[in-house]
Amino acid sequence: MATNRDTAGMSRLGSATPPVELSKKKAVARLEEAQQRLLKLRLELGGQIGGKKIGPPLCVVFEGWDASGKGGAIKRLASPLDPRHVRVSQFAAPTYDEKRHHFLWRFWPKLPGWGGMAVFDRSWYGRVLVERVEGFATKEQWQRAFQEIVEFERTLTAEGMIMVKFWMHVSPEEQLRRFEDRANDPLRAWKLTEEDWRNRKKRDAYEKAVEEMLKRTDHERAPWHIIAGDNKHYARLAVVETVCERIEEALKKAS
Repeated sequence: MATNRDTAGMSRLGSATPPVELSKKKAVARLEEAQQRLLKLRLELGGQIGGKKIGPPLCVVFEGWDASGKGGAIKRLASPLDPRHVRVSQFAAPTYDEKRHHFLWRFWPKLPGWGGMAVFDRSWYGRVLVERVEGFATKEQWQRAFQEIVEFERTLTAEGMIMVKFWMHVSPEEQLRRFEDRANDPLRAWKLTEEDWRNRKKRDAYEKAVEEMLKRTDHERAPWHIIAGDNKHYARLAVVETVCERIEEALKKAS
């Protein structure tokens, strides 16, 4: 499935609209097909089928706005897989001990090895997003981080890793609607925090940071895929189909 990439003179986020109109019924049906396709590919990478030879590690990185659908997309990505064959890791603010190390240090232990798969809910991009906007990193630190991140990703992909990066985009209007839905739902209210509301007030600053992040860290080995998230059913389908396509491309090159 095609996802939004950069075009000359156009905001990357401004181009985040679904390339096709899909009904919920069609999206759900295609999602089930994509999940079966992913299951087969994952078993091939893990060496469970297809000659028992393990394939390259797969790392899927999710970033995006609060309430942009990261959790739902991750659930659809991981649910068809055996829990032994995928590890989902969430990253919040670094701990005191983690702050004593280089900002990339805490991510290394969670990276997948050959035949493995990892899904990151947030990642090293916090350095150039929340740490930048909230002042947790100095300007020198977050400016330097762009090159450090690209070099880090190139090192991993040069060793064979398949890295798929998603920015889950949602409009301010849809984000507000989802915030209010959460606030009014006793079983989901816990997902909405005062920090979410504060971040929303700084959306302009975050948009500036996101645009620069997309521009400076999009590279051939690990390109960004911008997912239009206002339509949850489309977004979940786009994520699973994109991961399948990236795996198939890598396996084709290796054959």
